[in-house]
Amino acid sequence: MKNIVDPVSRRAFLKTGAALGGGIIAAGMPLSQAIWAAEGKVLRACSYGDLTKLDPVFYNRAVEVDVMSCIYSKLTRYKPGSEWAWELEAAEKVEQVDPTHIRFHLKKGIKFTGGHGEMTARDVKFSFERAIKLNAPAKSEWGPLDHVEIENDHTGVIVYKTPYVPFWMISLPFAVGHILSEDAVISASKDGGDFGMKPPAFSGPYMLADWKPNQYILLERNPEWSGPKPGFDEIRIVPVVDVKARERAYLAGDVDFTSISLDSLAGFKSNPPADTKVEMEPSLWLYWIGMNMDHPKLKDINVRKAIQWAINVPQILDAAFAGQVNVATGTSAPGVVGHRVKALVPPEGDLAKAKEFLEKAGVSDLTLSIDCKNEGSYSTIAQTVQAQLSQIGINVEVNLRDSGSWWTMGMESQGERWKDLQLMVNGYIGLPDPSYIANSFLQNQVGIWNWERFRSARFDELAAKADTIEDPDARAKLYQEMQDLMEDSGAYRFLTNGANPVMYRTTKMLASTRPDGSPVYLDFQPV
Repeated sequence: MKNIVDPVSRRAFLKTGAALGGGIIAAGMPLSQAIWAAEGKVLRACSYGDLTKLDPVFYNRAVEVDVMSCIYSKLTRYKPGSEWAWELEAAEKVEQVDPTHIRFHLKKGIKFTGGHGEMTARDVKFSFERAIKLNAPAKSEWGPLDHVEIENDHTGVIVYKTPYVPFWMISLPFAVGHILSEDAVISASKDGGDFGMKPPAFSGPYMLADWKPNQYILLERNPEWSGPKPGFDEIRIVPVVDVKARERAYLAGDVDFTSISLDSLAGFKSNPPADTKVEMEPSLWLYWIGMNMDHPKLKDINVRKAIQWAINVPQILDAAFAGQVNVATGTSAPGVVGHRVKALVPPEGDLAKAKEFLEKAGVSDLTLSIDCKNEGSYSTIAQTVQAQLSQIGINVEVNLRDSGSWWTMGMESQGERWKDLQLMVNGYIGLPDPSYIANSFLQNQVGIWNWERFRSARFDELAAKADTIEDPDARAKLYQEMQDLMEDSGAYRFLTNGANPVMYRTTKMLASTRPDGSPVYLDFQPV
């Protein structure tokens, strides 16, 4: 989950891409006017963007999941710390009965607000099956879910059509795992549909008390919460899109927790603000250079391989990320099943080898375009690639796109612009299961998320098999072969998984984050 350059989920490409501005800063409102004097124990944090949905199956961005995790409950959640794992939350027990049946036992006494009663297995059934019934955007996170059987008020069995291993690290602990009150949702929306930014009931330690678009998000304690008491009376989150503005907000004392830019990291580490701790965690994003295999200029694999070998990844990372990030080896980030020790093409590439591939293709005076978002580090990446490819005689024209335009580029449903795509600088957010990103490159994703139009029956076969295998070592081998297939196609040059540096005021809090640096607000503790 990268929070550096473009934390907007792919799912948000049309709805939020062009709509969100620079938060309070863009609205011309100083942070000092937007954040009132704190009374009691108040957690003040910057987020990288505003909310658009608080409906778990219609969410658009990861920041919404951070808030949902405070106001709803899930059977399990990601465990804070440095290694990816899950732990129980609303469930007192979750057990695998057989490869397609998972039994859960709810804790007793979890109440929904608004007089909607105690959380039961019926609410779990409603919440989990709802994504499938509504054909919601997030239904893919459930995989081949069939239904949920109710055994009694607090016990049920989640039934899958086929084994689905990503269930443990995607389905339950992330967005679609949030449990809603069936009674409250049906009462609010009749058909149980999208309730947008108006949660009909809360079941977590906090409630949404107020939300001013592009200004602030205010969470207050839920008086009906019977679980462990969270550390703060209120959580006040200020959405600020520009990372430099987030840094200024922190330095001005307006917030006490924020992400920071990679080019500021070294300075903050060597000379941190007073009473400040600076941390950097690896993210789960994937940045890469993609090539449209169906474009006439890129149909020849030798041309694609020439481009692969001409791209010097460390040079790009120095220019675009201040040299503060890792070199990606594929779709699986370090710490995720299937991570490759190294890519097939060395990070530095080889210009001589690149020229050999071009000669083999019989191509000269080649002019290509490279498209990217006109924000963050994307344009720097594109310009660096432009310079690198000029060394083998390829002229590259850089096309900068606003976010709204960018997210329609490779979509067949949005017209025929995909036919003009040649090279692209892309980035997708990940979760701690390799299927989340890898499955974007299946054949059925061509013209949806698979903009390179990569097609491999073997890749699809391995992906389907990998979802059913519990042994992480055996599963890793499948994903490693899948990444080899992608790279062998010549259509991908993997760049980095990014990083997520944050800083917080040690006189105000002890922060808690997931292994990727995303805040776990429920576990923040006051000092």
